[in-house]
Amino acid sequence: MKVVIVGGVAGGATAATRLRRLDEHAQITVFERSGYISYANCGLPYYIGGVIEDKEELTLQTPESIGNRFRIDMKVHHEVTDINAEKKTVTVHNLDTGKVYEESYDKLILSPGARPVMPNLPGIENEKIFTLRTVEDTLKIRSFVEEKKPKTAVMVGGGFIGLEVAENLCDLGVKVTIVQRPKQLMNTLDYDMATLVHNKLRSKGISLKLGGDVIGFEEKEDLQVLLKDDEPIPADMVLMAIGVSPETTLAKKIGLELGIKGAIVVNDKMETSVPDIYAVGDAVQVKHTVTQNNAVISLAGPANKQGRIVADNICGLDSHYKGSMGSSVIKLFDMTVASTGLTEKAAKDAGIQYERVVLSPASHASYYPGAKVMTMKVVYEKSTLKILGAQIVGYDGVDKRLDVIATAISAGMKATELKDLDLAYAPPYSSAKDPVNMAGFMIENIESGIVKQFHYDELDKLPRDGSVTLLDTRTQGEYARGHVDGFINIPVDDLRENIDKLDKSKPVYVMCQSGLRSYISCRILSGEGFDCYNFSGGYRFYENVMRETNLIEKSYPCGMDK
Repeated sequence: MKVVIVGGVAGGATAATRLRRLDEHAQITVFERSGYISYANCGLPYYIGGVIEDKEELTLQTPESIGNRFRIDMKVHHEVTDINAEKKTVTVHNLDTGKVYEESYDKLILSPGARPVMPNLPGIENEKIFTLRTVEDTLKIRSFVEEKKPKTAVMVGGGFIGLEVAENLCDLGVKVTIVQRPKQLMNTLDYDMATLVHNKLRSKGISLKLGGDVIGFEEKEDLQVLLKDDEPIPADMVLMAIGVSPETTLAKKIGLELGIKGAIVVNDKMETSVPDIYAVGDAVQVKHTVTQNNAVISLAGPANKQGRIVADNICGLDSHYKGSMGSSVIKLFDMTVASTGLTEKAAKDAGIQYERVVLSPASHASYYPGAKVMTMKVVYEKSTLKILGAQIVGYDGVDKRLDVIATAISAGMKATELKDLDLAYAPPYSSAKDPVNMAGFMIENIESGIVKQFHYDELDKLPRDGSVTLLDTRTQGEYARGHVDGFINIPVDDLRENIDKLDKSKPVYVMCQSGLRSYISCRILSGEGFDCYNFSGGYRFYENVMRETNLIEKSYPCGMDK
């Protein structure tokens, strides 16, 4: 059996080595347009910033290492320019010698990846404007930074690549501005959670132009980034990072069925619409695990799994790709940001009747040194209690909790069942009630009717005419340092003695710093016959979102900021 693979890196290289492990006698050839067959594309921004010092560390495997171990013919600087599905041949262009030839195949795997989106803007061909997708791109940017020593840089786009490069350039002393057309960074987060990212970046000196629209570039004394209805931004360098699109030039050429965003349509065995042609990675359309809708999810994890599945099926096994929910994590300075599944906005756009909880637990037992606050948001479907997604921003233990929730989603668990998970506990690592358990407890309280809640975006709609009671149960000192207009202050520990000051005929909307003391207050008031609503996320979250304050690192067990 002869297998030809177009493209290496995650999907193609994984497919090739899995094929060899399953079939010692298959003839396997990989054609890769770049000079690198298997590299750490997720590590590229960290080479620019010098965190990864040796460029050789970016190369996971070389053509020689794979060839020696797996007897796979790895041909770099070879571009496949055409496919003849009837003859089962590909046309190959050797980019080093210029030679063009045909190669036959029994099975063909397409792993072309995705290409950076480059809008047709005036001046975009300027040599100071970069994209980042390959090792060659990284070396070019690193060389420019070392030789030209730029003092200012503009990132056009606020996704993973733009933010990671912004962090690394900032650490090198470069003054960075991020221009983002939407009003928030990171579309994997809801706006409220994204504000925690905005606040962190601003605290590090990075300027944000949210809602900014780049309309072109102009070279004067320095490069000018031109904005619609705004002043231009001078820059010594620019990175275009507004997203990627599936690289489907070959697929279009031979008439493969294409789906959303022009991605290659495949079934769960990664088979395309043409027999004996498979496709994997950033170029393919998949099913979203949560909604079962079609999606394009450009991440390394899915690509690696798909490469393995293709190899299995080519070798006679029965493997199926079950979809992706886009689980992701990013480091931003000392902060970690992670998400999985649907955001609240995505759930709303999909017409799902949902609810969400926001909590701010500590990364581990608060009495053990080093515990740090994280903010968690869990979204679930009201009617079925299906977990739709989660977002977590914090300093420590974020990825662990996100992965647990992603696993729960994959297992089809109900949101209330998060409380039942038996998770490892020791004071340096967690609490006896893990943050994931706490989310489950909160959801159970809401769904059983023990707790009713209201959210930050409902605060302005609450009447200030005396028809409801607005109650802040923090300490007098906390209240004095800042509070929401219209809320009176009765600390939780004084509530029972002052309960007769409240009108039982009026609904009570209760707030504290984190949501814990206000929950206790609601239970006290409910026990006395009051109709109570607990403020989701607490005053801390409200300040983060509405007043652009930074996420604190430490708090007391009661939820008070340290």
